[in-house]
Amino acid sequence: MTTVVGGLIERAGKILIGQRASEQAHPGKWEFPGGKVEPGESLENALRRELAEELAIDARIGPEVERYEFAYPGQSPILLVFFRVASFCGEIENRVYGRVAWAAPRELPEFDFLEGDVAFVRRLAAKAEKTNRGE
Repeated sequence: MTTVVGGLIERAGKILIGQRASEQAHPGKWEFPGGKVEPGESLENALRRELAEELAIDARIGPEVERYEFAYPGQSPILLVFFRVASFCGEIENRVYGRVAWAAPRELPEFDFLEGDVAFVRRLAAKAEKTNRGE
């Protein structure tokens, strides 16, 4: 099974998201920065490598937030693993996306995310709403 890692890069209560470029698969869809884990690579090292490649940052990988399997129609399932990234060194430089944006967790469902991320995005937004209400 292919494993994909994603980073929830946080700054001032917002999370960084990237919109896929027109020449990429699923053009125009939004996602969390990250990518595929290479053979023999730890999940954290894979995410650190991907964030360096995609955004030119040296990220401190925090705790795992969530993991789940998802299968796109006609494809084998993938394992998606998301980590919190509360700090990083360097200035973000968009190297692969059509564009990047900072969004509050409650705003994430307003973006057209990849199908594999939609349910996770809704859970993040719902959790943020509960936190805002003091629950």
